[in-house]
Amino acid sequence: MFIYKLENLPPVYFIALGLLLLENALIAATPKFPHHVESMRMIAFYLFYVHFICITLYRTVILIAHLAKKELVREILIQTAWKRAVNEKTNITLEIVHAYCTGLLTHIVLIAPWYLVITHCSFSAPFLPVVCLINIVVELKWLKAHNVWFYRDHWLGHNSEFEFIYLHGPHHDAIPCGLIGAAEHGFLEGFMRSTMAFPGPFYNPIIAFISYTLLIKRNIDLHQYIPGIFPRLSRKFMEIAQHSTHHYGTLEPYSLGMKLDQPGISEDLKKAFDWIPDEVKNSVKLDEELTGFKWDNPTYRKTLSLYSKYDK
Repeated sequence: MFIYKLENLPPVYFIALGLLLLENALIAATPKFPHHVESMRMIAFYLFYVHFICITLYRTVILIAHLAKKELVREILIQTAWKRAVNEKTNITLEIVHAYCTGLLTHIVLIAPWYLVITHCSFSAPFLPVVCLINIVVELKWLKAHNVWFYRDHWLGHNSEFEFIYLHGPHHDAIPCGLIGAAEHGFLEGFMRSTMAFPGPFYNPIIAFISYTLLIKRNIDLHQYIPGIFPRLSRKFMEIAQHSTHHYGTLEPYSLGMKLDQPGISEDLKKAFDWIPDEVKNSVKLDEELTGFKWDNPTYRKTLSLYSKYDK
């Protein structure tokens, strides 16, 4: 498993790690230069805790929204593949709280490597502009490489019994809603991805703060597959994204599951995703090529019908 994950590492990972090591080597080689290491570390800690508190508050608001409409949660899930686990006698409050705890714990484990970098590495104030600029370039390159890396890692998470039980599986134990969102991972898997996949922990704390916050906020929103409850995903968005199909009973798509290149998609929606590379906004091409995945499938049609019915 470790060998496979090492082989799957994208080049941008090594660039981010190498830049961090180079910065620390230069700081150690110039001890009299005013790097303001302690001030930078203090700023890093503030950013770390602000990130964690803000995301946790956002997740808690979502928890309250789900508890306030818990019977709606039950009503919708019974109409999906989740009817095998959810019925009229199910303690739906427990299921919702379980999803909240899943998201909270996976978030903590995901950002643990970032915390270790903050406590064990140094950052220089004079180097900050150059380092941040390189970090942004690396992040954009990572966005292009993300889908291919994710497909391989995600496939292993579902097709290796060891990985599914101990790493990826907990992500699928909880009901499919925004409460579980972090970065598509289970508990221990988050630590693996932050140390052996994501370049984010090795960024300057300012860029790491932005990267982690956007990543987790977006992942929370994109897992809201119970329509009519905050944070709502629109039916228009569901027409171009099928990660919900993966959570509602099928293995495919293993990719990020987006497809903007299809008939009937409005130009306004396409323009909203102009800034995203084609590797992401048409990521389902990998599934179509490698597994013969069909975009128009029964699970997808059922999900759209639920959004038409409940997303008022």
